[in-house]
Amino acid sequence: MNRTLAAIGLGIVVLGVVLTSSVFTVNEAQQALVLQFGEPRRVIREPGLKFKIPFIQEVRILDRRVLDLDPPVEQVILADQKRLDVDAFARYRIHDPLRFYQTAGTEAIAETRMNATVNSALRRVLGNVTVLAVLSDERAKIMNDIKLQVNAEAQRFGIEIVDVRIRRADLPEETSQSIFSRMRSEREREAAEARAQGQEQAQQIRSRAERERTVIVAEAQRDSQILRGEGDNTALKLIAEATAPDPEFYSFYRSLEAYRKTLNKDDTTMVLSPTGEFFRYFGSPTPQAPQPR
Repeated sequence: MNRTLAAIGLGIVVLGVVLTSSVFTVNEAQQALVLQFGEPRRVIREPGLKFKIPFIQEVRILDRRVLDLDPPVEQVILADQKRLDVDAFARYRIHDPLRFYQTAGTEAIAETRMNATVNSALRRVLGNVTVLAVLSDERAKIMNDIKLQVNAEAQRFGIEIVDVRIRRADLPEETSQSIFSRMRSEREREAAEARAQGQEQAQQIRSRAERERTVIVAEAQRDSQILRGEGDNTALKLIAEATAPDPEFYSFYRSLEAYRKTLNKDDTTMVLSPTGEFFRYFGSPTPQAPQPR
């Protein structure tokens, strides 16, 4: 009895193992390839619960979603002999699992081969265009040409290229430094030229202003001399007209002005003779006119 129960239990365990080994699941994001002794037998694309021969067949699960491909940055020589460091990426889908397994085997191997394919297509396509084309509206056409070439190569791996994009396209560091140096030299040359032109114009303006100042000052001095002469002439006429009726009073007035200016407490002390010509109005109310010498 015990042996019978043991046999039944063992049979159940074996049956469970067999059933477990013969059943597998494929979800919506997967596709499967059934192999028998390493040889492909069937491709499963529909999701659900699937069966295989236990211990004889094995299953390779492959992704059916759009996958990313990020090749390393590639330095490309363009048609105008300019160098660019191009950082591109691609998106692909495994559309033929059987061919994919036969040519690549795994996604890692496929990505390695496709990275080389993308970089080769970049060199071929960008080698026929210029920097301006890469940076202009032609960029979309360039990327489409790259996609077509990569897709033609990817077909033999059972891969479909969905999209190829150029993430960045930069000048190499040494080229950038050379360009920056040339730009700096050109700007310094332009600045020096502009500075020299400015100094020349400033000198011209300064010389012109100095010449005009000299002319204006000379004309002003000339006009002032003329006005001063006219004023002196007018003053002499007025003085002559004012003193003509009483010359003696004018002489007395002039003497008073001289006294006021010279006999000042802040001036230097002077020792003069009271009978001198300077004090002729201090001796008598009616001073005598000076005698001719």
